Amino acid sequence: MSDAGANINSVRLSVCVLAYNDEAILARCLGVLGFADEVVVVVDAKTTDGTEKIAREMATAVSVHGYVGDVEQKRHAIGLAQNEWVLLLDSDEVVSAGLADRIGAFLADPGEMAGAEVNRLTFHLGRWIRHGDFYPDWKLRLFRKQAANVVGLNPHGRVEVAGGTARLDGDLEHFSYRDLSDQLERIQRFSTDAAAALHADGRKFRIWDLCLRPPLRFLRSYLLKRGFLDGTAGFVIAVATGFHVFLKYAKLWEAERRDRTSGP
Repeated sequence: MSDAGANINSVRLSVCVLAYNDEAILARCLGVLGFADEVVVVVDAKTTDGTEKIAREMATAVSVHGYVGDVEQKRHAIGLAQNEWVLLLDSDEVVSAGLADRIGAFLADPGEMAGAEVNRLTFHLGRWIRHGDFYPDWKLRLFRKQAANVVGLNPHGRVEVAGGTARLDGDLEHFSYRDLSDQLERIQRFSTDAAAALHADGRKFRIWDLCLRPPLRFLRSYLLKRGFLDGTAGFVIAVATGFHVFLKYAKLWEAERRDRTSGP
């Protein structure tokens, strides 16, 4: 366990980690959480590898829970926390020493703040990605349990709090993808979940969403947010991001077409 952030002593902190088939990476995430008073790991019940075993060896508490959606899984994890403050992580994220120190300093005197955002830095395609849609990537992950609520549409639930928030220096290191194939597999899965959530929410397909949103997302990532400064990796990521948007709306169209053509 790392001693980084050991100055967290004014309030008690629970770290909640979501995991699914993560035996190769979970220990990296949990191994730097020595500053926390409690570590809770929620393991997707469909997990088939050694994730649960690692979690039980390294965490304070483990819950094997059926996955309904990202929103529901995060709500379940937060509900298990025993302390006033919660840090919510995915298993592919690592709290850097610098961020741990900043969390400690913040919790030493949080005042009336209800939460704090951290900046997520992604490692992908052989380099840290510091531009485009990937960075900066501020996420509200540190919060008072009683002030928090998980909102949004699956597969991207997010935390909102009733009260003020701060931004902390130091990066939350994100090792999201093994490689490009892994990214494309997730785009397939996440676009399916996103389209299903839009469809369930009553969102109607519009042709201009399919025609305009994907290229606009590419241009935002590559030009407006200067993804080109990340070299070839930045171009590949911008294209993949636009493709994700394309699939989401194409699958929404497919869901509506299926509804129209299905019959008794």
